[in-house]
Amino acid sequence: MGSRLAIHHPRGEVQLKNNVFGKDVANLELFQAMARHGGYEQIDILSSLPATEAHLREALLENPADPIRITRSTVLSTQPAKEAGAVLKGQPHLQNLAWLRRMTGGDRSYSLIGLIHTLAPPAIREGIASCLIAPTHPWDALICTSPSVKDATTAMLDGWGDFLAERTGGAQPPRPALPVIPLGVDGARFAALADRPDARAKVRAQLGLAEDDVLVLWVGRLSFFEKAYPQSMFAAVQRAVKLTGKKIAFAMAGWFPTPERDRDFYAEAARNHAPDVETHFLDGNDKTLVGELWAGADIFISLVDNIQETFGITPVEAMAAGLPVVVSDWDGYRFTVRDGEQGFLIPTLGGPTSGQGMNMVMRHLFEMSSYQSYVGEVAQHTAVHVGRAGDAIAELARSPELRKRMGASGRERVRTTFDWPVVARQIAALADEMGEIRKASPDPVIRQRQDPVRGDPYVAFAGFPTHAWSLDRPLQATPGVTAADIRGTTTRLDTAFQHLRAPLEECAQAFDLLASGQATTARQVLEATPPPRRMAVELGLVWLAKMGAVDWLD
Repeated sequence: MGSRLAIHHPRGEVQLKNNVFGKDVANLELFQAMARHGGYEQIDILSSLPATEAHLREALLENPADPIRITRSTVLSTQPAKEAGAVLKGQPHLQNLAWLRRMTGGDRSYSLIGLIHTLAPPAIREGIASCLIAPTHPWDALICTSPSVKDATTAMLDGWGDFLAERTGGAQPPRPALPVIPLGVDGARFAALADRPDARAKVRAQLGLAEDDVLVLWVGRLSFFEKAYPQSMFAAVQRAVKLTGKKIAFAMAGWFPTPERDRDFYAEAARNHAPDVETHFLDGNDKTLVGELWAGADIFISLVDNIQETFGITPVEAMAAGLPVVVSDWDGYRFTVRDGEQGFLIPTLGGPTSGQGMNMVMRHLFEMSSYQSYVGEVAQHTAVHVGRAGDAIAELARSPELRKRMGASGRERVRTTFDWPVVARQIAALADEMGEIRKASPDPVIRQRQDPVRGDPYVAFAGFPTHAWSLDRPLQATPGVTAADIRGTTTRLDTAFQHLRAPLEECAQAFDLLASGQATTARQVLEATPPPRRMAVELGLVWLAKMGAVDWLD
């Protein structure tokens, strides 16, 4: 196994705030798992925003004193990736990283590993598909979190590759590997949260529940647009109450994207579809409360109906907490939950394929509806079987023994398949596998070194100005300007973006070379400049011309 891994994380900071999205939680825990359980001696974080190494150690390691080394470099620095052999990105877009790799070391200098969190947004799909028109190779990988994600991604890339071959009269281009590796959870942490009799008693007392009453729990964003319409869940719990005669309460812990509107929508649906159920909408940002709910609940439910959902981490968290789960038979859920073992998979029904769906996506593509409206429209016309869901909840409500048996099975499945150490080792092994493929592959034929679509603006727009910059274009100091004038530049517009070029002192030194006649071209100035500073000084010379301190006309 390699001793080092680079992680592409432009945000730099890895702390979570309120109203977090599942992908942010998953990425944080993924990076923590790779640092704690990947078997690496060094982790390099490539970021565009400042994050101290002390912060990264505190955020990523359980014990900041662990011997693993954690460093931080800019996202444009490719040396850590070259030395590590692989760079891991918590998103699926590899095209820019692939072009950066080509420009700075070649296609075989290291492997790129991305992660698909969702396939629904057209912009995300376009980004994934762009791997076929970027310099990616079979030694790169896009991690699919479930077989359903792999199947859908394969179908999309097959169709896009066929189109490219049709368009060019050629063959399908190479593509990254599509391994199936799930997301993970900290199984021990959820078990510890759930196995607290005092927390169970406390939260159930707050909700007015006796020990024989049943609490059904949902944890997640309360978004009917992007997660699940709640009506099926309300109706299923109501059916279970009628079938059993037991008191069954329903707690939904999460956050509303638009609280002043969405809470009323949910409350109205609860009144209409579950009139005999005590329904509670609780703050999912309250970590203490959510932890107590893992202890106090008896059954976990998640009847998602949304194409935005591709894996679904909360059922896995529920299994780690020892809860039986009632979930829709939907993409990643059918991968994580085995029907009849850890809980019940509830049948789902997709919408018609006669063209209405294409109308929905076209309305979004042409900006007639938002992305949220688009996936909400699709979900509103996707069915989850209310009767089967109600029967499943009723069966579990009647039998504490069944709940206990399925909960134990869930914990065992997490321990063997979804615990972060297990997942981290799979990703580390994937990086090694991609390295072996890379080393055994011949160098690809390369004609384009830079992205011709998003390339150097001074090259792409070289025909816009009267003259193009050249190292051998004669330069001379403008009469009447002195190096002291340059050193004394303070006007804010004049000093804008100065971090990109040489500082004023170096610009003044370059000016002195021209003013004294020691140099008459940019090439001569740069020859007198230490190699590591030449690019900054070259941009400084153009800035001096902009300021009128250097004349470039004969």
